Amino acid sequence: MSLLVNIIWLIVSGLPLALEHLATGAALCVTIVGIPFGLQQFKLAKLALMPFGARVVES
Repeated sequence: MSLLVNIIWLIVSGLPLALEHLATGAALCVTIVGIPFGLQQFKLAKLALMPFGARVVES
């Protein structure tokens, strides 16, 4: 069931949202202060692609 919902999510809004997070993460990684925030944006991009059934791990 989660695979079907993930495919629908990816088509409808997952890909644009993930691209937005990647662009924001790349822009934040330009400065030393922004690197931790940029890394979090990359994690959010991964989560934006396939959110249903994903496990969020704190690290």
